[in-house]
Amino acid sequence: MPQQGNTSGLAGITAGETALSTVGKEGLDLTYRGYSIRDLAEGASFEEVVYLLLYGILPSRTELDRYKNLLLSLRDLPAALKTVLEQLPPTANPVDVLRTGCSALGTMEPEGEDRDAHAIANRLIASFPSMLLYWFHFHRSGKRIETRAEAHPTVADQFLFLLRGEAPSSLHVRALDAALVLHAEHEFNASTFTCRVIVSTLSDFYSAITGGIGALRGPLHGGADEGAMRLLERFSTPEEAEAGIRGMLEKKEKIMGFGHRVYKKGDPRAPIIKSLAKQLAAEAGDRTLFPIAERIEEMLLSEKGLYPNLDFYSAVAYHFLGIPTFLFTPLFVISRASGWAAHILEQRANNRLIRPIATYIGPAPRPFPKLDER
Repeated sequence: MPQQGNTSGLAGITAGETALSTVGKEGLDLTYRGYSIRDLAEGASFEEVVYLLLYGILPSRTELDRYKNLLLSLRDLPAALKTVLEQLPPTANPVDVLRTGCSALGTMEPEGEDRDAHAIANRLIASFPSMLLYWFHFHRSGKRIETRAEAHPTVADQFLFLLRGEAPSSLHVRALDAALVLHAEHEFNASTFTCRVIVSTLSDFYSAITGGIGALRGPLHGGADEGAMRLLERFSTPEEAEAGIRGMLEKKEKIMGFGHRVYKKGDPRAPIIKSLAKQLAAEAGDRTLFPIAERIEEMLLSEKGLYPNLDFYSAVAYHFLGIPTFLFTPLFVISRASGWAAHILEQRANNRLIRPIATYIGPAPRPFPKLDER
């Protein structure tokens, strides 16, 4: 029997099974393979979380060291891929750069007997930061950067070093690492479901990831943190922000970074990233942006019962990490590639073509008029 009620956007529809993550029936927490996101963000590195998602267990210290060395060895880009990245326009959306880079790498290092799904997953997770920042620096300054960065062993450390050209502080590495953990996986969100639909046709790994990137690009999904930053930048004081948000509410305008499809009592990831954003703001001596963000949060909660989602304070944290706003969504790609990869592996392990039915609302059967009778 088909499920009844309002199914617009597949709301409330169970589309499959997963052992990777859940927000629970009440939508009060988020767990990765049973581990609370709070514990993972506080006590695990992004590399540990990637290992957990891809291999099903938390690594031992020896396994983690070996895995970090593996990812480090996979950072370099083929010369042909560098040429592709150099040919992309400097005005390209950087999410499109990663989408194109993924697709191009799939033609150079195709999936096959000598390159299995785990190998491709690790290759993409390791090389996405390299693709993004190679393109960024080439078109910004004409510089062809070296992406291996052996002195910077984690994804967060490498990303910040390649972006700035100097070693980041321990607080900055810790903050970005936690942000990557928080963004890594989230049930059957739009981009993850896209990956599963594609791979259910027995398509290849790269095609599925490329599709996921395309879905994440939209402002209602991965682009929400960029929208939140643009919102925050509109105001100079908390008082101005309160007046501006009040005006937006009166006009029924969407306020980016607030509300969530599955969290009704607050996104459990938001307080974690807020705490890190507060530390970064204090380090920077900020007395403007973080107070504006808090005033908006307080107002929307008291007047509309709306809680900030992960994107809102992620935008604040990224800003104080010195990351340009247009690179926020690509960072989401770099993190969520781990969750996509794990879902592709899970879908393949018990595959059935994903092919839902639609409720037809068009005209009833009718006679076809010849051309001269129309």
